[in-house]
Amino acid sequence: MAFELKQNLKLTQQLIMTPQLQQAIKLLQLSRLDLVDAVNQEMEENPLLEEIASDEDPEAEKKIEPEQSEEGAREEIGLVERTEELTGEGDGRQEFDWDSYLEDYGPMGVTYDRKEGAAPAWDNLIPVKSSLTDHLVWQLRLSPLVNDERRIGEQIIGNLDQNGYLMATLEEIAALEKVDPAVVEGVLKKVQEFDPPGIAARDLGECLLNQARLLGKVRPLVERIISGHLKDLEVKNYVQIARKLKAPLDDVLAAVVIITNMDPRPGSVYNEERIQAIVPDVYVVKSGDDYKVILNEEGLPRLRISNFYREIMGGMGRGAKAENGKKYIKERVQSATWLIKSIQQRQRTIYRVAESIVRHQREFFDMGIGFLKPLILRDIADDVEMHESTISRVVTNKYMHTPRGIFEMKYFFGSSIRRTGGDDVAAKSVQDEIRKIIRGENREKPLGDREIVKSLQARAGITIARRTVAKYREMMGVLPSSRRKRYF
Repeated sequence: MAFELKQNLKLTQQLIMTPQLQQAIKLLQLSRLDLVDAVNQEMEENPLLEEIASDEDPEAEKKIEPEQSEEGAREEIGLVERTEELTGEGDGRQEFDWDSYLEDYGPMGVTYDRKEGAAPAWDNLIPVKSSLTDHLVWQLRLSPLVNDERRIGEQIIGNLDQNGYLMATLEEIAALEKVDPAVVEGVLKKVQEFDPPGIAARDLGECLLNQARLLGKVRPLVERIISGHLKDLEVKNYVQIARKLKAPLDDVLAAVVIITNMDPRPGSVYNEERIQAIVPDVYVVKSGDDYKVILNEEGLPRLRISNFYREIMGGMGRGAKAENGKKYIKERVQSATWLIKSIQQRQRTIYRVAESIVRHQREFFDMGIGFLKPLILRDIADDVEMHESTISRVVTNKYMHTPRGIFEMKYFFGSSIRRTGGDDVAAKSVQDEIRKIIRGENREKPLGDREIVKSLQARAGITIARRTVAKYREMMGVLPSSRRKRYF
């Protein structure tokens, strides 16, 4: 077989994403906080980008085309009045008022006049919440322990999870400290006496038992239930517990009340995680009989291209270094322009999608969740003449503030369920109806999934399968009827 080389011409078409399009898509799917971080990162990397101060005229911003000549670049960089330059004259040489400085920037930002007896401004202080580790180490240092025991106690505390459970075995801690596991167990028992009750347990049973022992010997039935009947307790099979322990049902129910008031996660009180407030991207405001969509621009940096480099570029001469400098400035101008245009395009797209959602879900805004319509991405995509993937990026991690509360923009999309003798209803409306049925049930005889199906048919004409009710119930975090039953 002979081999030979040949040259062929072939014409093909392929879709290539330009850098501008890639950046626009990346910014579109970012959440509000991520967008602010991305803009701040770009401002650090691109010296031609600067933020417009809140007291400046926003009309000073002008659009800049990425393709421009050298002279055009010089003029475009100087669109806005240049910020004041820093000079060496007088910088740090003037007389400095140290007394005023210490008043404004003293320790913790609080001034305290001892002569006049003025109290400190406590509203300027930021309280620092003690962590679980700090709280336990503080108690450990106050305990009458020797050095080796204190070191083992620190190892135990360091191996607790955020709920206060010991994640390492006694053998692992003993190997690290090169001691006998019995010594580690002795220190563990001392640590388990610390506050909060139930801390440093190895499982749920030990956590509850440690809390029960603090009650004294007046509640022996509580310890017996925790020691051997946690499974029955979980499914609320109190009759079975009473039969096994040969105890009156009333006594078992009284013990169950005590157990349910215990804390299964004692360390969560000192959890350092902070709740992050949701900042809406869009406000929906009712104006007369209509709804208006307002973009939330607060907190988003308003960008412009700095003209600080106008004279720098204009004063550059000829030569390799000068040409490299001009090339760098042009690239930075182009990069800044793409970023500004991508952010503007992002805001316009979010606005159009939000307007379309308000139009499709008008009855929800007027009358509530029971009137939420089935909506899919294609409906909005056809309305705003965009692709479904673009709509998906827009509604991800974006929030809408409405007269009925704050909702993720994804909330308004959902599948439909056919209703007898009427229009289709959204799945979230069905879930809300199920929630109302369960809320109004008799807690001593809670409704099963089949009974909820019949109630949905009778109340709202909604026909769904029992397994669909079970799926929606699990999505809402509602327990089955056997575990919703109340005995006391």
